[in-house]
Amino acid sequence: MLAGSAFWLWHDMQRSLSRPLAISQRGLDYEITPGKSARDLAQELARKKVIETPWFLELEARRRGVATQIKAGEYHFDAGTTATELLQKVVSGKSIQHSITFVEGWTFKQLLAELGATNALTHTLTNESPPEVMRRIGQAGVHPEGRFLPETYLFSRGTSDVEILRRAFDAMQRKMAQAWAFRDEGLPYKVPFDALIIASLIEKEAAKPEERPIIAGVFLRRLKENMKLETDPTLIYAMGDSFDGNLSREHLGMDSPYNTYRYPGLTPTPIAMPGAASIDAALHPAAGDAMFFVAKGDGTHYFSSSLEEHNAAVARYQLKGEMTVSDGEP
Repeated sequence: MLAGSAFWLWHDMQRSLSRPLAISQRGLDYEITPGKSARDLAQELARKKVIETPWFLELEARRRGVATQIKAGEYHFDAGTTATELLQKVVSGKSIQHSITFVEGWTFKQLLAELGATNALTHTLTNESPPEVMRRIGQAGVHPEGRFLPETYLFSRGTSDVEILRRAFDAMQRKMAQAWAFRDEGLPYKVPFDALIIASLIEKEAAKPEERPIIAGVFLRRLKENMKLETDPTLIYAMGDSFDGNLSREHLGMDSPYNTYRYPGLTPTPIAMPGAASIDAALHPAAGDAMFFVAKGDGTHYFSSSLEEHNAAVARYQLKGEMTVSDGEP
């Protein structure tokens, strides 16, 4: 008698678990918070009238040994999904993936603004200073500028902003290590951080991908000749929020270690997040003899090997009495 009852109970349970749940054609979006068990899940779905016999789902989860392996996240279940399929999905953790994109050339300030504007993240950072943010991701004492790889990161709802920062920081570390290992010989870099700085200048100067290695070559030749880099983006970075879109020759004397018109060598840190292409250009610069470049106004540059040629290009492409961004020499 008992054996027969158990058989029919098993049969009813399996039939119930294999039937489509009460999900409309629009599907069901459902968020599972951390720490939720199979029992919690089954009872909630019963209250939403998605499942008729919640204890069947709980019992199946226990039979499979996954009752405590429900993964937090935001899930979507299509019409026709069975209880068995639902259980498999929430145990696998195949939740809805949100995304956040960090753009090449952004500053750390812009990166933090994007983090704060991404609603699907759990926000643990408020008004912390950059040093405090770096401490929170386990990188105390590291300057944040340029240290995060700009790309699109996927995440489940509820992921913390700190976790995204850690991922972006680690991604940049891996990219730099790989790129540094295969760098050209004879480059004037002492450490990978030097290349990261140059990559950030390339990122801010190059509007056309094909010009990145050429601009890299100009910067590195100037470094080897102990010439000032004299590149507008560093001066704009030094000006910060006071930059109104215009540079004049009066700005060239600004006293800042980021002012490459006044001080020789590299800036103290990167000035923005360089993308992979700019990093590769910094470590594989184009050969040539160009020492100067000036913006032509169409997104490209005119490259010159002599000061005389460069001055003629400045007169041709720049308005009298004004400076344009990407001015390779004052």
